[in-house]
Amino acid sequence: METSRERYRAHVRAEIKRHAWEQLATTGVSALSLNAIAKHVGMSGPALYRYFPSRDDLITDLVRDAYRSLADAVQAVAEPGVAEVAYAIREWALADPQRYLFVYGTPIPGYHAPGDTTEISDEIMAVLLRAYAAEPDGGRVLRRAVTFWTRVHGVLSLELAGHFAGMGFDPALLFAAEVDSLSTKDGSR
Repeated sequence: METSRERYRAHVRAEIKRHAWEQLATTGVSALSLNAIAKHVGMSGPALYRYFPSRDDLITDLVRDAYRSLADAVQAVAEPGVAEVAYAIREWALADPQRYLFVYGTPIPGYHAPGDTTEISDEIMAVLLRAYAAEPDGGRVLRRAVTFWTRVHGVLSLELAGHFAGMGFDPALLFAAEVDSLSTKDGSR
């Protein structure tokens, strides 16, 4: 059973992360300031280090949370076919673009994610691999899954970063065309 002290610590950590996400959404990862987060939470900068020993520890927790959230969204797809996985990823990304760009955007200078973060990401790929294996002519599953990964994330990254603005087309239609082509027999057109 969790003690009141453990519950309080978990609450404070969650509050710190909530403010970190807000800060990331407004200023970006390069401006992430533990002192500013501590101020919002009502503590001193040094006190925050009792909850997260370093900026990288906080970033790692945020990375894990983001991947966990995406993995849960993908695993929640009732019939995980290729198209359903793609649309689950897009829905998750559009719901919180900063979270998506945090894990799939520009790498954070000087930060190296620990290996266990990729284990969570592997859960997403496992669903995708099963979806391709279940398709007729499920051969070349890994190549098709990696092609899916690069094309879906390429389109999403460009859309969320605003690179399609002013081009006169609907990014949702481009995404749908990509998903359709990824669901064809050879994975490309």
